[in-house]
Amino acid sequence: MIEVENLTRVFRTYKKQPGFWGGVKGLFKREFEETRAADNVSFSIKEGELVGFLGPNGAGKTTTLKMLSGLIYPTSGSARVAGFDPSKRENAYRRLFALVLGQKNQLWWDLPAVESFHLLRAIYGLPPAEFKATLDELVELLGIGPKLNVMVRELSLGERMKMELIAALLHRPRVLFLDEPTIGLDVVSQKAVRGFLRDYNRRYKTTILLTSHYMADISSLCERVIVIDHGKKIYDGDLDAIAGAGARQRIIRFKPRDGSFPTDWQPAHGVSKAGEDGELVLHVPSERVTAVCSQILAHGPVDDITIQDVPLEDIISELFSRGIKA
Repeated sequence: MIEVENLTRVFRTYKKQPGFWGGVKGLFKREFEETRAADNVSFSIKEGELVGFLGPNGAGKTTTLKMLSGLIYPTSGSARVAGFDPSKRENAYRRLFALVLGQKNQLWWDLPAVESFHLLRAIYGLPPAEFKATLDELVELLGIGPKLNVMVRELSLGERMKMELIAALLHRPRVLFLDEPTIGLDVVSQKAVRGFLRDYNRRYKTTILLTSHYMADISSLCERVIVIDHGKKIYDGDLDAIAGAGARQRIIRFKPRDGSFPTDWQPAHGVSKAGEDGELVLHVPSERVTAVCSQILAHGPVDDITIQDVPLEDIISELFSRGIKA
């Protein structure tokens, strides 16, 4: 469904010198710097896949989604979505995809959301009966019916995002690009949006490319992830393979009683650091967990001790650092 080959986007920006004379010099000689927002990115996604697209801020995720949506042109490389070249911006292509930007609105701010939905019906030329059936289904799935006639500006952030998803899906797109769809939402709203996307993907086999900084979104929705950093792809594969890397380590947290442990204390094969309220945190190999716990208990009394898996966020961050070094 999506084929990307050596996709590159270079932004050229003017470097203005500070002060008045810097502005005057810029009239005669300008200096520019180039930033590769996407650098030879290649991947392919099958129809019906729900793929996570990860990377730190500035990695090039949104730029890639905008190139796949036809909003900006690539500097080099090529992309095909359902057989279409996004850069040509053909009407037939615009009808088969949708783009949801978590920090941008597509609904009229001073009108009820339902008015924007009717406008979109006219834009896409949807038959009234088909439009009503789709709208009723999406409203029921998201549980947002009582808010349809409320002005968008008066909706909560979670309610607005649900309306944005409805607006994006009214024309039943075959491809859905989601850029931070749960940003700023509370835990309950995040869970509702994740559940909706999971159900919608399974029901209609819509191809979804999802970016998010919330690892809960990725771990609950995606089996496969693509990771980019500084515009370059550094990983493409199963999420379980990344999570499995964290299984080789465990985190031991314990709180010494009466501060009986020195803050720089660490057992063999373990790395320690001070946590909050006098808590000590150890990162140890999985096979050493039992031995290290025994060392801790033998060294002095503790009020509490817990063993945790390494968070997925930490594993991804380590992957970013490896990509930078490479």
